[in-house]
Amino acid sequence: MADDGGPGPAVGPDGTGQPERAGPPGAAAGGTVEAVDRILSTTRAVRKRLDLGRPVEEAVLLECVGLAQQAPSAGNGQGWRFVIVTDPEVKSDLARLYRAGARDYLDRALAGARDDQARRVFESAQFLAENLERVPALVIPCVHGRPSANLVHSAALFGSILPATWSFMLALRARGLGTSWTTLHLSFADEAAALLGIPADVTQVGLIPVGYYTGAGFKPAGRPPAQDITFFNAWGPA
Repeated sequence: MADDGGPGPAVGPDGTGQPERAGPPGAAAGGTVEAVDRILSTTRAVRKRLDLGRPVEEAVLLECVGLAQQAPSAGNGQGWRFVIVTDPEVKSDLARLYRAGARDYLDRALAGARDDQARRVFESAQFLAENLERVPALVIPCVHGRPSANLVHSAALFGSILPATWSFMLALRARGLGTSWTTLHLSFADEAAALLGIPADVTQVGLIPVGYYTGAGFKPAGRPPAQDITFFNAWGPA
C-alpha cells in the first residue's frame, strides 16, 4: 500500500461522493458497486496522518471485527482472533518490541532507498515506529494453529486470517479510520505473546495501528495495468 493517502478529493464514509450505480444480479446490494470499488482502490497505508489524540471507540472496533468475521477460513474453521490493545502501558511495551524489530531494518531501508517515493515511505514507517505507543489502538490479528513446512497447511493457516484482517482494515477505512499492515514486532512474537497472554498454539500475523484519519482524502495509487501482471491458461505472456 502507498503511504498516507496522498492528495485527492475528500470522500465520505462510503468512499465516494458520486451517485451510486446499480450492479448486475449478485453484485453488491443497494447499487453500491462504485462505492465498494472506491474503498478497495483507495485504502492506503496510513502512518503519519493518524489522529493520535482521538480515541477509537470500542463499538467501532467491534463492528469492524464483526464484518471481518464474514471472511473465508479453511474448512470454515473460523479460527480468527483479534487482540486489541488500548491500555497505554501495554501499548508502550508493545512499541518497545516493535522498535527493537524495526530499528536495523528501517535504517538499512532508508540508506538504500531507491528514489524519493521509497524514502518517504520508509520515513513514514520510521515515524510510526517512533510514535507507536501514541496510536489509539494496536490490533494484533491471530489465528489458531502454527505454520509448518507443509505448504498446503501453512497456506490454509494464513489464508484463514489474512482475508479477515484485510476486511477489518477495509471496514475501518469506510468509517474514516486509517490503518497500516505491519509485521516488524514478529521478530519478538514470543515476547509479545507473553505480554498479551496469547497461547502457544496461536499465531500472530501482524500489528495493525488504528486511528482516525486526519488527511483530506484518499486516492488510488499508481499501479501497472492488470494485463501486465495477469496470465491466462499458462505462466507468461501469450
